[in-house]
Amino acid sequence: MHIQQLSLNHYRNYSEITINFDDKVNVIIGENAQGKTNLMEAIYVLAFSKSHRTTKDKELIQWDQNYAKIKGSIYKRKQTFPLEIQISNKGKKAKLNHLEQKRLSDYIGALNIVMFAPEDLTLVKGSPQIRRRFIDMEIGQVQPVYIYHLGQYIKILKQRNHLLKQLQKQKQSDYTMLHVLTEQLIEHAVIIVEKRFLFLERLRKWAKDIHWGISHQLEKLDIQYDSTIDVLETDNKEKILTVFQDTFAKVKAKEIDRGTTLIGPHRDDLIFYVNDRNVQTFGSQGQQRTTALSLKLAEIELIYQEVGDYPILLLDDVLSELDNFRQSHLLDTIEGKVQTFVSTTSVDGIDHQTLQKAELFKVQNGEII
Repeated sequence: MHIQQLSLNHYRNYSEITINFDDKVNVIIGENAQGKTNLMEAIYVLAFSKSHRTTKDKELIQWDQNYAKIKGSIYKRKQTFPLEIQISNKGKKAKLNHLEQKRLSDYIGALNIVMFAPEDLTLVKGSPQIRRRFIDMEIGQVQPVYIYHLGQYIKILKQRNHLLKQLQKQKQSDYTMLHVLTEQLIEHAVIIVEKRFLFLERLRKWAKDIHWGISHQLEKLDIQYDSTIDVLETDNKEKILTVFQDTFAKVKAKEIDRGTTLIGPHRDDLIFYVNDRNVQTFGSQGQQRTTALSLKLAEIELIYQEVGDYPILLLDDVLSELDNFRQSHLLDTIEGKVQTFVSTTSVDGIDHQTLQKAELFKVQNGEII
């Protein structure tokens, strides 16, 4: 899988540009605030229909313009097809093979992306929200129906929290509606947790071996799912459903008292262990970065296993954050099999044959020079 061509119109600081890419490694070089990360972000948006940097789509539209458009020519499984995202004040349109997709779950997954940026180095020690986003985005790529259930869950969660707030303030006394919303929430929560368990089982297998290699066979990585309810990865859907129903019944009074939903996948987390010690609490910065790198490399292999094609890798200003050994391990792993985009202010200090063979693009003020 690779991007053959990318076109941007009125996207961030790009007025109009079309770029043809190498199917192996593309290096985007430029000073800060010239458009390197905007270009990487555009590829990400083309895949996921939303940015990893902002939740406000209007920020993607160039100043004084009323729309932004991203078009890509994608080669996948011996076929070439177009993808298009258009963002305007009226909303967002996603087209696959020239056909507008009414549901994003029908669009996401056409282009598989793994992004590794400096903020991903905080995956281990950062907030639980970062880890939930990580697992949600990756499952959504290989099982787009997950995006549907997650979207429904979030929609019902907002309605339920609003009702709980009303019950807390005694402005509402409709406990029947609370029961209905709880049942609807559980329906999607069970599917989300079940798919997270399955994904984590597969991710763990790849990440363990990769981490073992990066650490010179000195560290064993383990990943555990930290749920707000008492369930195990080995539990089936019926058991998860029953535990959700029982637990919601037990916390009902507390939820009304606090005015919010206290359990569910929106509060779950991942815990990383190296040699049986919690890396988030006790790990060194080096161990935390090795864990993050292992997860990203594991993503690549997992997606290949799931869809039969390697994803595209975006390395956004991250190589300079890694030491020489981790740089080499990363570049050795991807060499020759993954189309890679590297953004950097300079390739000085990165001595690797992969980059020496790369196609170079210099960015200045939203243009390729």
